[in-house]
Amino acid sequence: MSESAESPPIDYIQRTRDQYDSLGYPPYSWFHSDSQAPFAPLQKPLNECRVGLIASGGIYQHGQIAFHYKDDISYRVIDTRTTNDALRATHFAYDLTDARQDPNVVFPLETLRQCVTQGMIGSLGPQAYTFMGGIYSTRKVVNILAPALADRVQKDEVDVVLLVPV
Repeated sequence: MSESAESPPIDYIQRTRDQYDSLGYPPYSWFHSDSQAPFAPLQKPLNECRVGLIASGGIYQHGQIAFHYKDDISYRVIDTRTTNDALRATHFAYDLTDARQDPNVVFPLETLRQCVTQGMIGSLGPQAYTFMGGIYSTRKVVNILAPALADRVQKDEVDVVLLVPV
């Protein structure tokens, strides 16, 4: 019997609520919008695409300032040639043990480089972006953080962006 058949699925919404409750924060309010982004099919095969990376796991590069407070809407720019040993993790809302051992669990930069080598994707954008998820202010995410990151990946001229939530 496979592991997935033995284990029930994880209820991530309840898990997130429980995590925030245990930290003493107000109940987490999920963002909901009635508007939908239009479907945008790729214009070329994935193995010809330039791929961008945006992740919310609180990864930063040695020498950069760590994320340090709830509702931190700053982001870090990480050159996609950066090695795992130069990456660090900080976050207030998840157990960092695995991310500190192997940043790829929340910031799959090395995995994406392997995908380039194997011909699964064409190339990586020159920079990847990371921030510390768990931001309570939907307004700040919608009006400040998301537009700034969208602007960055557009300037990087990527064809598709992998979003990695925590």
